[in-house]
Amino acid sequence: MMQTQQNGYDSAITVFSPDGRLFQVEYAREAVKRGTTAVGVKAVDGVVLLVDKRVTSKLLEAESIEKIFQIDEHVGAATSGLVADARVLIDYARVEAQSNRTTYDEPIGLEELSKKICDFKYAYTQSGGVRPFGTALLIAGVDDNIARLFETDPSGALLEYKATAIGSRRNETLEFFEKKYTDDIKLDDAIVIGLEAILSAAQGIFNAATIEIGVIELSTRKFRKLTYQEVEKYVQRVLKENPSESKKKEKKK
Repeated sequence: MMQTQQNGYDSAITVFSPDGRLFQVEYAREAVKRGTTAVGVKAVDGVVLLVDKRVTSKLLEAESIEKIFQIDEHVGAATSGLVADARVLIDYARVEAQSNRTTYDEPIGLEELSKKICDFKYAYTQSGGVRPFGTALLIAGVDDNIARLFETDPSGALLEYKATAIGSRRNETLEFFEKKYTDDIKLDDAIVIGLEAILSAAQGIFNAATIEIGVIELSTRKFRKLTYQEVEKYVQRVLKENPSESKKKEKKK
């Protein structure tokens, strides 16, 4: 009986079930939960995004997997969930950012951009013939010399965090941040605890080739991805400081 009732409200259009649920949105959230772990950590001197690419085969070229994107000079985003859906949202965000520069001759506000993305996602939860985006985004950047970090949900909900995670093992990662995060953390240490969170959640190989890191420093107000050599330095530091987790990853190889 329950299955029959559910099927009546999750077929072609997103409508409320009698108990107030939107099954299509819930399914989209499940797609995000199956995605790779992405984390964001805000520091006093910047903000960092980190993603586990989940390279499970030695035949796969790790460089071909992109999960962190630059949206504007001062904005970057990390994704988890359906990759194709994420690309559409990133392209939309880039157009909005450039449109703002063209119209007002200034960079778009981070909260304004995040709300535009969420409004776009929300529209796909209430229209016939479409489905919700099966992806979540972490949007990081600088607003008026303040580092900010937002998380968007497939429903179109928007929340601002000091440190957060999307994708698989999100709850465990948030528990980790609850214990480790401090308000006075520096960007260098933020990268380290972000990597430690990914190390504990990683389901495949963990090395510099499988990790993607993007940072925005308050001093430069510019988003950039760390080079392989920079990522390698942090990965080796984390593996050295967490020998027990390191051994677990070695056994998986």
